[in-house]
Amino acid sequence: RSLEEFRPGADCGQTTTHPTFVFSLQEFPCSLHPTTTFSRPVHDPAMGSYCRTLHRSLHLLKPITCNWPVTYLASNVFIVTQKLHLCSRQSTHSPSPQPQINDNSVEVLGHVYPRDDMTNVTAKILSKVGRELHNQAHHPLWVIKERIKDHFYRSYLSRSGTPLFSVHDNLSPVVTVEQNFDSLLIPADHPSRKKGDNYYLNRTHMLRAHTSAHQKELVRAGLDCFLLAGDVYRRDEIDSSHYPVFHQMEGVRLFTNHELFARVENGEDLSLFEHGGHRTPQKQETHTLEAVKLVEFNLKQTLTHLIRHLFGEELEIRWVECYFPFTHPSFEMEVRFQGDWLEVLGCGVMEQELVHSAGAENKMGWAFGLGLERLAMVLFGIPDIRLFWSQDERFLKQFRLPNIYDPVTFQALSKYPPLFNDISFWVPAEGYTDNDFYDLVRSIGGDLVEKVTLEDQFTHPKTKKVSHCYRIVYRHMERTLTQEEVRVIHQSIEQAAERELGVQGRF
Repeated sequence: RSLEEFRPGADCGQTTTHPTFVFSLQEFPCSLHPTTTFSRPVHDPAMGSYCRTLHRSLHLLKPITCNWPVTYLASNVFIVTQKLHLCSRQSTHSPSPQPQINDNSVEVLGHVYPRDDMTNVTAKILSKVGRELHNQAHHPLWVIKERIKDHFYRSYLSRSGTPLFSVHDNLSPVVTVEQNFDSLLIPADHPSRKKGDNYYLNRTHMLRAHTSAHQKELVRAGLDCFLLAGDVYRRDEIDSSHYPVFHQMEGVRLFTNHELFARVENGEDLSLFEHGGHRTPQKQETHTLEAVKLVEFNLKQTLTHLIRHLFGEELEIRWVECYFPFTHPSFEMEVRFQGDWLEVLGCGVMEQELVHSAGAENKMGWAFGLGLERLAMVLFGIPDIRLFWSQDERFLKQFRLPNIYDPVTFQALSKYPPLFNDISFWVPAEGYTDNDFYDLVRSIGGDLVEKVTLEDQFTHPKTKKVSHCYRIVYRHMERTLTQEEVRVIHQSIEQAAERELGVQGRF
């Protein structure tokens, strides 16, 4: 497998020797080197085809090169013993070049993208790129990610005893528009593509809005069981549970005909696909009903085990049918938590057109996605999403656990008083959205802004001009703010709103 920690949660500095991989060079017609980094178990029977695609997929990963001692047993067989430093993927990333925005281009992660009429990413948002909170050892998001990884590593093993799922948590958040939308069958006129909801570098590149943007490329690389974690970016409202950068984790599992029906009586007579079928609420036109029901059962069983692993075995769960462009049928899982039903993830049977376009036309499978912040806020009692970005030692030290499963409940820092300031203006007749204003407030006020709400909307009876009144709540996470310093920020927001959004102030 790829060298993502085989024992999640291990402390830096620990070294371990993992099970030996033995394979015949004759079986795998590709050139292997003792320092090759694999992203799936080499015992997998599909390894032959995977090796043939390995050279095309290396650009997807940032491999860790380890010197593996090699002992030749015969002319056609050799044995590889892994000795890994388990902290190598957790917090040792080399510093990335600082993002820059100028009149003609945007530079991020060492690449320059020409600006055009779709460019709307801000310096404040770009400053978050490369932080990778989910890879910072002992950060609460890292703890959640490691618990999920550990569950999958322990629960799903190949016949040889190695983990079935590979994990990918350092893919670049800069993707093409094709990756983010077209590869997932999202229509060209779908509202999720709107400039007002996404951060575009230009017409062809953007900051990913979901980790699903990498599904197609990983399947095309030959992977059929994987977890994927990363930071995602969306323009959104401002309150204690929404932030323009958050973190997702998702999983994909594909099945061949044999893998799905191997335990079914007379399974050799069953098939994943049918010709001349029809799409119904229960299945896609290319799938047989029996295949869909087995995949759906496996998906729901897998996720039920995962969520009960995180929340507890007595957790009450329910499934709600829903719609996603890239799965059918699709479901949301809700859990009964502290008396309320809470949505924790979305999932479904992958659209066969997506699987087929990725080169896995003889397989079908499922996919799911969940938000790490949502799980961490519930499990650890973290009340404000801004806290995840805090570098306050009083926050961070609470999650330095000897073991990732040690219980922890967030102990609130001193609750400093909020300050309320209102802003009113006439909005332009065309082209204005609330998200434009929220993004401007984020850019200027940063994490001092706790919440923004639209308090009033008024249409002048004669001129038909529309006025919006917003209330901005300011609160520092670590000290008391004064009205004087907040007023400076608020005036900057007023001026920028007139200058950049074309509003007419009623200050």
